Amino acid sequence: MPKAFPKEFREDVIRVYKDSDSSVAQVAKDFGISPSCLKRWLTIDERNSSRSSGRMSPTTESDALREANKRIKLLEQENEVLRRAAAYLSQANLPGK
Repeated sequence: MPKAFPKEFREDVIRVYKDSDSSVAQVAKDFGISPSCLKRWLTIDERNSSRSSGRMSPTTESDALREANKRIKLLEQENEVLRRAAAYLSQANLPGK
């Protein structure tokens, strides 16, 4: 039975492989694991990342929507202030006043 590696170790090996131009065999040799083991870890990582990036959780969606609505409200308030300032300044520049 192969020895189990800690999750942090697997994540580090995967990150090093993705960030470097080295081959699977070279990275596996550097970390003292077999190339087939690294290939399996990469397959599992790809599967997990495609699942998680496929859809947002409802909580994340509602948080994002709430933040977007706050931003919209702030921008509408800023727009109203600018509109009033423009009206005030145009009244002040009228001839005869």
